[in-house]
Order: sequence, then structure tokens, then C-alpha cells
Amino acid sequence: MDKIVINGGNPLHGTIAISGAKNAALPLMAACLLSSEPITLTNVPDLRDTRTTLALLESFGVKWQKEGTTLTLDASQLDNVEASYDLVKTMRASVLVLGPLLARLGKARVSLPGGCAIGARPINFHLQGLARLGVDHELAQGYVDASVNGRLKGNTIYFDIPSVGATENILMAASLAQGTTIIKNAAREPEIGNLIDLLNGMGAQIKGKGADTLYVEGVERLHGAECAIIPDRIETGTYMIAVGAVGGDLTLTNCNPQHLPSLLEKLKLAGLEIEEGRDTIRVTRTGPIRSIDFKTMPYPGFPTDLQAQIMALMTLGDGLSVITENIFENRFMHVAELHRMGAQIKIDGHSAIVTGTGKLTGAQVMATDLRASASLVIAALAATGETHVSRVYHLDRGYDDLVGKLTRVGADIRREKE
Repeated sequence: MDKIVINGGNPLHGTIAISGAKNAALPLMAACLLSSEPITLTNVPDLRDTRTTLALLESFGVKWQKEGTTLTLDASQLDNVEASYDLVKTMRASVLVLGPLLARLGKARVSLPGGCAIGARPINFHLQGLARLGVDHELAQGYVDASVNGRLKGNTIYFDIPSVGATENILMAASLAQGTTIIKNAAREPEIGNLIDLLNGMGAQIKGKGADTLYVEGVERLHGAECAIIPDRIETGTYMIAVGAVGGDLTLTNCNPQHLPSLLEKLKLAGLEIEEGRDTIRVTRTGPIRSIDFKTMPYPGFPTDLQAQIMALMTLGDGLSVITENIFENRFMHVAELHRMGAQIKIDGHSAIVTGTGKLTGAQVMATDLRASASLVIAALAATGETHVSRVYHLDRGYDDLVGKLTRVGADIRREKE
């Protein structure tokens, strides 16, 4: 098992090219199951999660070829409908194969998924939505056994809260359903828009991209298509916050500033200087970090996937910061590790009260989930002395070449065996 060793204090200067979005790549890869014709995806990130998804698709009979960041998937010869526990235990997005398999083959057996330990994240919205389309299912021995008699039937589906994964699963299933499906209170994340672009390119008839109500007119078959994966807005935000923590002058390329409205506003309030281009962001910090309050919310609100990173930044602030987590109930696991570095943070229910001290000290810390890993890296970049971050396989799930990218802009960071 590897660890990351960081000597803090170096400002970041230069350019980082942002990779394709993990949270877009995984559902787009699953969408290949809807067609017997090849799907080509470009700007595919090299991540542990994308490699796990390839292994999962391969277990169904999908053939694939990858050259650089271009991936071609051929699901013409599917011979299996079971997603085993061994393949999905580390990745919650594996449940996204459920809708496509049911739409294409009429049955699926999918292990209840794993992923980061940041909350229960039940798949009830997925199953309730699929039931509205005519799916029968039962839960037994840790698996969802699901089937449909004939074609899926379009229906109106309402989510109590906007669920990204459930919206994606229902979109894919409804694309091949008979009749019209209306998804109300749908999630609005850019990654869902990316999936809609691919599905419509395959011949689906989906309207409402970017809105909280989506209309899907089912078709009998979908054909092959090509689609580019959008830039990773969470990776973009992570590097922006890192500049806030250590200072410097960093330009991020191949990104989309329009996908980060709430983060850009909050970082400007915190004292960062930000220049937005069409597909670039330049971020600098020369003055002190101002403490700010924020709450995580569904898009376009502040992303829960950046909460841990900006908490690390707020430990360096000039006062009190109140951070409220409204999406996941167990997403403060990084707090104990930040305490080891000298952070002053108090948990009060769904809120964390951070007293900025302006300084952190290197320590041995342990990553507890994907985004917590990134928060510890940010804290270590700003800390005095050396920090060892263990269990970095979490980082590998969502950051393409993080150590290399940070090294090239001046960070003293390396990867070692434990």
C-alpha cells in the first residue's frame, strides 16, 4: 500500500490541465450497455474507478479498446447480467448498470454497492423509480434481483430529494421504455447533462437538460455514438483551493468555470483572485485567507464533494467559519485527521465550526474517503514540516495523476510504499 509524503510551504506556480470528470465518465461508460453498437468516449480519466468500471463491463461481455484518453466500448455480445460483490464493493456508481441492463435485457442481478464511508446513501430512489417503470425486484443475500415483463413502461417519477445516481439510472432505463417518462425534482448536475448529450447522440429523445424536470420519449433501440466527457469540476475546485491554502499563481486549463458558480463566489469572498476564461481559470492569492460560512446543497449549490477541501482552507482563515453539511450525514471523518495537524474544529450536529489559526503542522494522517484524502493533501501543502498521508488508494479513485500534477507546479510531494 502506498502513502504520499508532502513537505509543506511551497506556493504553486504554473499550469495544470484538468482531466475528464469521474462522475461523468462512470454513467457514460454504463450507457454502452443500452446499445449493440460501439460507443466512443473521449477525455476519459485514468482512475481506479474507471478501471473498476471497465472490469465490471467486461464481466457482462463488453469488449473495449483504449488509446490515450479515448475509450471505445462494444456491448454487442452481452452474456451476463450479474454484477458481483467482488467487482462493485469499492464503488457506489456500479449500481448505474441496473437501469441499462433492465432496459436492454429485461433482467439484472446487482450487488448492493460500496464506495466511500460518508453515509448510508441507500439506493431506494433507484429502485422506486424503476418500479414505476414496471420493474419487479427483491433484495436477497446482498443483491438486487430485478426483472421486467416485456418492455419498460414510461411513467411519471418524483424524487423526494434530487438524487444524481437515481436520475442517471432512470434516464438510461427510460430511454428504451415504451411511452413517455417524466422525472420531477431531477438532479441538475453538469454530469447529468453530459449523460443526456450521449443518450441523445445515441438516438434517445430527452428534453429539459439543466432543468429539474426531464422528459424522456422512449425509443425502440439506440445506436452508437461519440461523446466527450466534461472536465472534472471537483478536480478543478481542489486545485483552486490548494492555491488558496499555499498561495501562488496557477492556471487551470481544460476546465469549465460555469460548472462551479458557488465555489468561485465563495473563494472570491475568502480572498482569492480569480480570472475566468472560456475553458480556463487563473487563481492567485497574495493576502490573508478570510473565514467564510457555507452550506452544501444540490447543484447549483455548494458541492458536498468540495466540503472537506474548503474546510482545510478555513483552518488557515482569520476567524470563525461555520460549515454545514446537508447532503451526507457522515462526511466529517476528515476532522479528526485535521486535528492531528493542529486544526481547531468543533462538530455540532451537521455543522463544523472552524476557528482559523493561520497555521498547520505536518503529521502522520490517514485518508478515510476520496474527498477527505484531497483535504489532507491541501492541509499538508500548507503545513510546516512533513506530512505522511496513508491509504491513498482513496485518492486514486478520483484524481488522475495528482502527485505528478502538483509536482510540476512546485509542490514538494512524492509517493512511497508504506
